[in-house]
Amino acid sequence: MPRDAYEILGVPRDADQSEIQRAYRRLARTLHPDINKDPGAEDEFKELSEAYDVLSDPEQRKRYDAFGQDFRRVASDVDPDAYRRARAAAGGGFGGGRATSRGGAGASQGFQYSGSVGDVDLEDLLGGIFGARGRGASGWGRVDGSDQETEVEVTVEEAYTGTHRTLTISGAGSNGDAGGQRTIDVDIPAGVVDGQRIRLRGQGGRGAGGGAAGDLYLVVRIPPHPRYRPDGRDLHVMLPLSPWEAALGASLPVETPGGVATVKVPAGTSSHRRLRLKGRGLPNARGRPGDLYAEAQIKVPRSLSAQERELFERLGEASTFDPRSSP
Repeated sequence: MPRDAYEILGVPRDADQSEIQRAYRRLARTLHPDINKDPGAEDEFKELSEAYDVLSDPEQRKRYDAFGQDFRRVASDVDPDAYRRARAAAGGGFGGGRATSRGGAGASQGFQYSGSVGDVDLEDLLGGIFGARGRGASGWGRVDGSDQETEVEVTVEEAYTGTHRTLTISGAGSNGDAGGQRTIDVDIPAGVVDGQRIRLRGQGGRGAGGGAAGDLYLVVRIPPHPRYRPDGRDLHVMLPLSPWEAALGASLPVETPGGVATVKVPAGTSSHRRLRLKGRGLPNARGRPGDLYAEAQIKVPRSLSAQERELFERLGEASTFDPRSSP
């Protein structure tokens, strides 16, 4: 993340989980690409989703607070205080950028150091930070591989049922391949949502000197769908209604990713009224599934038969309803 995660969400560093969730939902409603058509909205939404993924996970948030932007690259046994002292001694110049790829390969640059800063020897300093990894005959000894990240697109239907992907990834993983490209088979579980990160242990950058491979993070992206608009695990669809169905009420079939369901339209339904089908959104292996919301959209015939015209004219003469003065 190029900016601080707390800054992106607009919350203080001591914000609790409910504050973080409320901030995310508020900003997501304005930045979602289906709603906000500004050219930079999609990038801002991705940045927001990544910040929320980090701060909504207690373990990731703890490491982010300790190591900042480097939290995915620093091994689990590194002492935060020693790490900060080393960064300060090195003038804050540790580490390389995080590389991200779209639907394909992504690789992160490892740490690169040379020489000393002032009268502090960086090799001795890092030896103290990495403790048991020590410095071997090659100079640095064991160094764990860097984490990598790549995006994977799934449709709404695939997010509902789960799916399988064969991905081409750059760099070495736990199988010891020496760079280049490799392929991995991935099962995407049912119920994933846009922006969700899936962790594949040991599938990231290769370690050195016997160090463990890093992890690969898959960022789920659900592209726009001709029928469904996802909002987290909730789904929104349009429900076309005839004037008489809206006025008199009706029970109508609605297509959902899990099959056809029936929605009851109350009499007197106007356009934009949302009808909730509980539990008909995306599934959730750890809790309550999302809901499906059918939004009423009243349609009229483009051309009328003689009988239809007569009936509408009679209705217009008999009715006292004025849509411009009614709530």
